[in-house]
Amino acid sequence: QVQLVESGGGSVQAGESLRLSCAATVRRVGCMGWFRQAPDNTREGITAIASDGSIAYADSVKGRFSISRDTTKNILYLQMNSLKPEDTGMYYCAADERPGACIVVAIPGKLKELYNYLEHWGQGTQVTVSS
Repeated sequence: QVQLVESGGGSVQAGESLRLSCAATVRRVGCMGWFRQAPDNTREGITAIASDGSIAYADSVKGRFSISRDTTKNILYLQMNSLKPEDTGMYYCAADERPGACIVVAIPGKLKELYNYLEHWGQGTQVTVSS
């Protein structure tokens, strides 16, 4: 069973940065990513990384957010720069060991519903950006 634990959320001003971390209990996880849930409960898959290093980003975060993975420690990171009030929400780490899960990276359009493709989720960490 894969367990994911996020950390690094907080409250910042617009334009500032945060780095989220996600520690996974299982080493061999094929695909990992992040999705967020806005205050109105809208969910959006924002980025994912496959085991071969392929990465996908949603247009809403492209150029501002960066996903990376420390395979030795099995930690996933999300560096968030130039934060905007519309980035406010609960951020969830997601992962899946099944080979087909990385479809969220390979096929455009699948990323936005990342939460439907990656089976394991963390408990979430809150990010609040004020103007």
